[in-house]
Amino acid sequence: MSLSARRVTLPAITPIVLQKRVIKVYSEDETSRALEVPSDITARDVCQLLILKNHYIDDHSWTLFEHLPHVGLERTIEDHELVIEVLSNWGMEEENKLYFRKNYAKYEFFKNPMYFFPEHMVSFATETNGEISPTQILQMFLSSSTYPEIHGFLHAKEQGKKSWKKIYFLLRRSGLYFSTKGTSKEPRHLQFFSEFGNSDIYVSLAGKKKHGAPTNYGFCFKPNKAGGPRDLKMLCAEEEQSRTCWVTAIRLLKYGMQLYQNYMHPYQGRSGYSSQSISPMRSISENSLVAMDFSGQKTRVIENPTEALSVAVEEGLAWRKKGCLRLGSHGSPTASSQSSATSMAIHRSQPWFHHKISREEAQRLIIQQGLVDGVFLVRDSQSNPKTFVLSMSHGQKIKHFQIIPVEDDGEMFHTLDDGHTRFTDLIQLVEFYQLNKGVLPCKLKHYCARIAL
Repeated sequence: MSLSARRVTLPAITPIVLQKRVIKVYSEDETSRALEVPSDITARDVCQLLILKNHYIDDHSWTLFEHLPHVGLERTIEDHELVIEVLSNWGMEEENKLYFRKNYAKYEFFKNPMYFFPEHMVSFATETNGEISPTQILQMFLSSSTYPEIHGFLHAKEQGKKSWKKIYFLLRRSGLYFSTKGTSKEPRHLQFFSEFGNSDIYVSLAGKKKHGAPTNYGFCFKPNKAGGPRDLKMLCAEEEQSRTCWVTAIRLLKYGMQLYQNYMHPYQGRSGYSSQSISPMRSISENSLVAMDFSGQKTRVIENPTEALSVAVEEGLAWRKKGCLRLGSHGSPTASSQSSATSMAIHRSQPWFHHKISREEAQRLIIQQGLVDGVFLVRDSQSNPKTFVLSMSHGQKIKHFQIIPVEDDGEMFHTLDDGHTRFTDLIQLVEFYQLNKGVLPCKLKHYCARIAL
C-alpha cells in the first residue's frame, strides 16, 4: 500500500486589533479633554492617563464619575470597569458626561469600616457569638459563606407616581427586599425590590427638585441598558450616614473581592498604563518629626509640647512677615498697611480657597470629594464680609468654623479660637491645622479643589 503525503493548509491567524475610541472627560470647572483610547480601557487606566498628561500627583483618590444630568444622578465608575461599555449604555439623545475628580471616600470603608456600618443598621443571617467588629462585618461582605444584613427604613418612590412611601428594607446577597408588614423579616412578608447584577447604584444629586424626594439623601437603582426615568427605582434615606451605609453595602455585595483588589493593587489595569514615570509623592511620618531649637550656641531638641507649639507659631509669624516684605515692588519693603493687605490676599491663589461660594455649595463640593475626616475648604463668609469660613468633614458630617480677623498693635491676624492662636494669613492658618488638631475635631488632611484639564 503506497502512502501519499497530504498537504494540510492551516487557516491564517488574524491578529486582534483593538479599536480606538475618542472619549471626552470633564473636570469640575467644566473644562474638558478628549482622549483617544483602546476599547478595553478601564476607568483606572483613564485616570492614570489624565494624571500623566496633567502631571498630577497620584494619591489613589482620582476617580472617574458617570454623570446623568437629565435625571440628576451620578455614580463612581469602579476602577476595573470598562469605560467603553459604560458609554455604550448611554442613549443617543442623552447629554451624559464623564467627570474626573478626587474621591477620598472611594475605598475609605477598607480603612475605617466603623464609620460605614452603624450597629442599628446591621444584623446577621447566622448565629454569631459575641460582638461583631466593623472589620469582621467587612470580611463577611467579602465572604461567600456568611453575610450581614443591612436593614432600616427608606423612602421609596412609588412606580409611575410622584408620591413617596416610607418602607422597611432589607439588603441580602440575593437583592434588596422590603417588608409588606412593618419590620417583619418573615419570608411571606418580604417582597423583592431590586437586584444588583444588571443594574448600577447611583447617588441622587437633586432628589428634592427633580423627583420630589422628602430628603437630600437619595440613591437609586438604574438598569445597565438605557432606559427612561420610569425604569429608575428611587430611594431616599433620612441622613447621609444611612445613605452611605446602603450604597457601600450594595457596592460590596455587587463586586465583592474585586473592590478589595482594586484597593490593594491600584495599577492592575487592562491597558497597561503605569505610574512608573510619575515621581512618587514624598511621604514623611509626622511621628518622625521633632521640634528643634537653633537659637543658642548648641542645637537642642524641644521636648516640651507647649514650648514646641509656641516656637512653631513664632517661626511661622516671622517667616510670613519676611514673605510679605519680599512681595513689595522691586524688592523693596512696602508700607505696613500694604504689606498687611498683601498678606491678607495671598490665599486667593491657593487650591483650597473658594471665593464667594455658599454654604450649600461648600457642602456639595465636600460630599462630592468624599466625607472622609479632614476633607476641607476655605471660603468667604456670606453673613460677614470681613470673615472667612473653614468648612470640613468629620465623622461623616460637615462642620463650619468661622475664621475671625483680630487687630493687635495695628496689625491684622486671623484666628479660629477667639485670638488664642493667631495667624498673619490664611495660608499660615491652614498649614498650622494640617499639622495640629488644635480646636478642630481633627487635622486638615485633604483639600477640595476645582482642577482644570
